[in-house]
Order: sequence, then C-alpha cells, then structure tokens
Amino acid sequence: MVRMSAQDRRQSVIRAAMSEFAHGGYKGTSTEAIARRVGVSQPYLFRLFPNKQAIFLAAAEYCMDTTREALTAAADKVPAEERLEAMGRAYQELIHDDPERLLMQMQTYVAVASSEAAGDPGFGEAVRERWQALWDAVHLELGADVDETTEFLAYGMLINTLVSLGFPADHRNWEGFYVAARP
Repeated sequence: MVRMSAQDRRQSVIRAAMSEFAHGGYKGTSTEAIARRVGVSQPYLFRLFPNKQAIFLAAAEYCMDTTREALTAAADKVPAEERLEAMGRAYQELIHDDPERLLMQMQTYVAVASSEAAGDPGFGEAVRERWQALWDAVHLELGADVDETTEFLAYGMLINTLVSLGFPADHRNWEGFYVAARP
C-alpha cells in the first residue's frame, strides 16, 4: 500500500472541503464531515490546517486559482483576438464539468460578507487577494482593456446567477449572450 505524502493528503482535504463547503456553506459544514470524506481523523485534519477557517480559505483559494489557471491556459492557446471567446468557453466548461466549483464560488461570497458583517475583515482580505489575481489575469489576457475585462467578468457573474438559479439553457434570460457564454 502506497502512503500519501502530507502535501498529497493536504490537496485531498482541500478538494473534499471544497465539495463539502459548496453544499453546506461555511457555517453549515463541519470539520468532521470533511475528515470523514477524506478518510482521516479530525486531529489529523488539524495537523494539516490550524482551524476550520484555514480549511475554507484553502478551498476558496484552490477554487479561484484553478479557475484563473484554466482561463489563462485557454487564452494562451489562441491568438489575442480569440482570447475572450476561448476564456468564455473555458469557464463554461469549468462550471459544466465541476458544478461544485460554482457553488463554492457562491459560498465564498456569502462567507466573506457574513464574516465582515461580524467584524472579521481578515477573511475577506485573503479572498479579495485571490479574486484580484483572477481579475488581473483576465485583464492581461484581454490586452489590458478595462471595459472588456469588466464585461467578461460581469457576464461570468450573470452566468453564475442563472446557473445557480436553475434557468434552463433555452430560457429567455440567456438571450443576448455571446456564443461563448451560452450554457
């Protein structure tokens, strides 16, 4: 039997946490559920991460980092004038192939708003840093055009909303999307 390294186990915990938090949110997810999903004890979980917040932040960062990486990888494969469409398709594929990613994004926004309302700005600072890296990557791939960057991310947020609310692909709310954004 091959043993996992601590780094591999940590990544396994992050992916499991993303799944658990995606469905239960920050407050509704127990570290026990995460440990059980990975097949480790809670004490082992807390050897990898100092607390539940650190686990959530690692999952949120993983979600944002892998989204950014997918968008930039898609953009890097095509000429500059095709990057917007390529990144749109890449995002569409991400949320289609991994619907928990979308749920995790939404849970992240809720967790930041809740923590800041409770007087904990540190939680939001870490998430904003990753979101800013995503914005900056999209901005650079689109030739540092602020309007295109804003429009691309606005379409992404509208897609998040329509998908999370369960609007079918043929619903009139999807009209007007450029082809790359259609579900």
